[in-house]
Amino acid sequence: MSQRIFMGIFEHEEDILNATGAVRERGWRIVDIYSPYVVHGLDKVAGFAPSRLPWICFALGVIGATLKLWFEYWSTAISWPLNVSGKPWDSLPAFVPVTFEVMVLTAGIGTTLAFVIAAGLRPGKKARLPHPRVTDDRFALLIEEADATFSPTEATALCAQYGAVETAEYETGGR
Repeated sequence: MSQRIFMGIFEHEEDILNATGAVRERGWRIVDIYSPYVVHGLDKVAGFAPSRLPWICFALGVIGATLKLWFEYWSTAISWPLNVSGKPWDSLPAFVPVTFEVMVLTAGIGTTLAFVIAAGLRPGKKARLPHPRVTDDRFALLIEEADATFSPTEATALCAQYGAVETAEYETGGR
């Protein structure tokens, strides 16, 4: 299924912030926003949902630490107990440093893999940029032309009001 997209190109981050807020006030659906660097507060103005990656990182860290503690207890107290200078077999304080390192390793690698999968990144994937300068010095706001109430002339006027240097419409292919 194809999708009609309206694109506004801006030069300054204040312009993209203000235009994004105005688009949200109109009730238009924002498809995506491209910027050459992180614009603080843009995700809140656009109404994007917060990332679930911190929860994935926490869960993977807990799983890694739990499995490491279980393995270390099992190997020293159950499977292969050795009497070393009369020390206890299940000494949790001795397990803490390695458990912490395994927790950080598991959370870091797992979160990176989760991000790569969620973002759809893969080796050899070609970037589809809406405008060639969005990676250099331009900001792009993509709005979905979802229904008959959307007016491209009204969108062009709105973007021009907030300092758009270029506007365009195009149709995307089905995903």
